[in-house]
Amino acid sequence: MLVCRYWRDVVVDTPELWSTICVSPHDSIEKARRRLSRSKSVPLDVTINFSPRVDNPSAVTENIVRAMDLLRPALWRTRSFRLSVPNRPQAHAALLRCREDAPFLETVSICVYHSMQDDHHPSPCIPLFNGYTPRLRSCSFTSFNFGWDRRIMAGLRVLHLGGYWNGYSPSVETLLDVLRSCPDLQELALRNMTDVDLDHLMHHDQEFSATKVVKLPRLTKASFYYAGNVRTRLLLSQITFPALESLDLGYLDNLTPILEHLRQQSLTSLPLRHLRIESSLFNESKFVNLLRRLMSLTTLELIDIEDISCFLLKSLSAPPASHPWISPKLERLNLDGCTTLEWDALRTLVESRLAGKSPQLPSVPVSATAGPRPVSSASASAYIHALASTRCNSPVPGPRRLSSIDVTRCHQISKEMVQWLRMYVRDVRCESVKSIWGDSILP
Repeated sequence: MLVCRYWRDVVVDTPELWSTICVSPHDSIEKARRRLSRSKSVPLDVTINFSPRVDNPSAVTENIVRAMDLLRPALWRTRSFRLSVPNRPQAHAALLRCREDAPFLETVSICVYHSMQDDHHPSPCIPLFNGYTPRLRSCSFTSFNFGWDRRIMAGLRVLHLGGYWNGYSPSVETLLDVLRSCPDLQELALRNMTDVDLDHLMHHDQEFSATKVVKLPRLTKASFYYAGNVRTRLLLSQITFPALESLDLGYLDNLTPILEHLRQQSLTSLPLRHLRIESSLFNESKFVNLLRRLMSLTTLELIDIEDISCFLLKSLSAPPASHPWISPKLERLNLDGCTTLEWDALRTLVESRLAGKSPQLPSVPVSATAGPRPVSSASASAYIHALASTRCNSPVPGPRRLSSIDVTRCHQISKEMVQWLRMYVRDVRCESVKSIWGDSILP
């Protein structure tokens, strides 16, 4: 874009506009050098990103080293540093040049794309930034071997660890030591890690029984995605999280012991608002007992839970007499890939949670339900609204109306059933139904 020299002088003489520096296959080192000189002394946001799709690895290593040599004199004023490289030797070659103090550094992200590559590096380049990062609050390490140095991980607010396999995966003791050094931690994510050895499980249980519990009073978001069932269970048994609002559990095999730890935490305080479970097994009655304690839950996601039955949906539909609703604030329900759920149970759940409906409303006569019932008829709609208009005064407060349901990849849910759901739920997500010409009929 062509502008007059006055506007050009304004842009060139404003260092804040040049504080973002990126080096990648699409951003040359010459461009980074120009931005670095124009940024003067303002804090920098540095990104070095080379994907593993580049054909010439030696040229990538050379460009990474050249970029770090260029940026090394300005590391003292770096505010965020993000490094993404194909393999570990390239990451160590770059971080060998991060020996200076980083007094303004707030965010560090190091990602090694080839996490499964067995390229042992004998000497991890520690300490990073000379061990002096007083403002560091966010760390994200993916497949990077940094020797689990506590100096760079102390006092964090956000911690993401992933891509550690076999001998590189952290032990439970190591993770607990890291968490002890981060009492103000607000977000924790563990992804793609080899689980701890089952042979030492009994030894760990006896050792942890006498270990002081790690208190994380500000932890609001946690994610355990293929982090190992034993590791996750032992961690949750040794930490307290009274402010947790969002929890993701994925690919953890049998979740029942983990759900029990969550229930024990809920006996004191567990204001969970978002719960996501993916590709795992659990005991439904134990899960329902946990949901009874989650009075603040607004979003429940069950992804690829193939053994879910009508028991769970019926438990969410109507409580026994004089009992409170289970998760009365539930508004968003995601059942993506749950191919075994029954339509009648889902329909009953939606009807029971209509706005203003009381749990003590009269039920549908047996004679009226004996025959086939159309899922999108006007009589069904009139009957539901008649029930809502004749509600009685009940001491048990009613639940919130469902505002979103996701039945993607639920092949047992037909197009007519989706149309019925859309009569009472504002946002219904499903797979597109295409015509013979390939056009989308049902979004």
